[in-house]
Amino acid sequence: MEYDLIIIGSGPAGYVAGIRAGQVGLKTVIIEKETVGGICLNWGCIPSKAILESAKKYASVAELSSFGVDGIDQAQISFNWQKARQRSNSIIRRLTKGVEFLLKKNGVETVKGTASITGVNAVTVDGLLYETRNILIATGSLPITIPYDISDKNIITIKELFQLNQLPEYPVIIGENAHAIELAQFFAMVGKSTTLIVPNKRILPDLDKYVANDLMKILKKSGIKIIINPKVVNGSDDHLVTGDEKYRFDVVINAMNRSAVLPDRDINLELDDGFINVNSRLQSNFTNIYAIGDVNGQCGFAHSASAQGLHAVNVISGIDEEYNFKRFPINIYTKPEIAQIGLTEAEARQADIDINISEFTLTANGKALIEGATEGYIRLISEKQYGEVLGVQIMSSDATDLIAEAGVLLQLESTVFDLSKTIHAHPTVSEIFMESGFAAFDQPIHK
Repeated sequence: MEYDLIIIGSGPAGYVAGIRAGQVGLKTVIIEKETVGGICLNWGCIPSKAILESAKKYASVAELSSFGVDGIDQAQISFNWQKARQRSNSIIRRLTKGVEFLLKKNGVETVKGTASITGVNAVTVDGLLYETRNILIATGSLPITIPYDISDKNIITIKELFQLNQLPEYPVIIGENAHAIELAQFFAMVGKSTTLIVPNKRILPDLDKYVANDLMKILKKSGIKIIINPKVVNGSDDHLVTGDEKYRFDVVINAMNRSAVLPDRDINLELDDGFINVNSRLQSNFTNIYAIGDVNGQCGFAHSASAQGLHAVNVISGIDEEYNFKRFPINIYTKPEIAQIGLTEAEARQADIDINISEFTLTANGKALIEGATEGYIRLISEKQYGEVLGVQIMSSDATDLIAEAGVLLQLESTVFDLSKTIHAHPTVSEIFMESGFAAFDQPIHK
């Protein structure tokens, strides 16, 4: 069997690439050893955000009386993990069926099995040979081993969390990335005694330090016990010990940074720190073999993986272009949400760019006041001479949606002058963009 493209893995990188390949007429097959949609759709992005939304709804009940909603007995309110999990599962089923339909609609074959790359143009699946002009590796990643003396019997992953019939009362989350932070806040919002152990010197190293520091304050205010960069952590059956402190736990969740899941191969793929090394066209050291998503180590977010899938198919189709890894947003689904795109303040200063930082707080935004969600702000980093927007950070209840406007600004190389002239509907939270544009060179209207 001969193909134009074989894709190994059907997560948000692989299945999006497959759909696009089918649309442009490439004879394509996707090989998946588990479930279509990969970790993101089945155990990661979608279910984790679904339970987070359930937790946010639960936490917001206490605020309803201030909106004029009477008659709610707080003593009768409880969080139902089983129902939250069922809702999450129903969303997963709907989305996976949708992906399967789209692959079929676009003529993409799917094969269940474990793929081995047996040559530059050959892949074997359970003894059956598939020949192809191009190979696209989208096999994803898994969390690295926890670097502390804790028994494996006490450690679970996000996949195993969703298999629990009841939530732990004393969860410990170990990690520093968005996944770890979101899990910690989820448990805190549903009333669990939560501990977050951060193996690094700070949470979210890729996030602008200014915003990361504010998020730390929010997490601590919510009652999460945070341990930063402990040298030694020892675990018994129900306590973790670090220094002179003891922390009770009934489960430890591994939310560490991730390492690539590499397919078996008979070729010498060039690796960089365990990830497949790629160029700006997402090609490996073999020009017809591409690596996209987590497996190349460039970014751990699903939307970047999908964008890389589209990009790789474009290159295969003859569109010669480079992929800009700084043009993807970082989204964190905490309460409030956080989003960032482009350069951070530190990156801009390190590049010796003369910058202007304009900030506008949600406390001066009408829609935020109406919604009772005034915790947050927008920070806009622009170049002083011409006013080009270089980076945006948002903390707000809708930050993960609002950041799309910032993505357009960066894509079009827009300036703060363009932004200030763009009419934003009133009342909307998005007005903070216009206000921060004015603040960069003049005075914001509502400040």
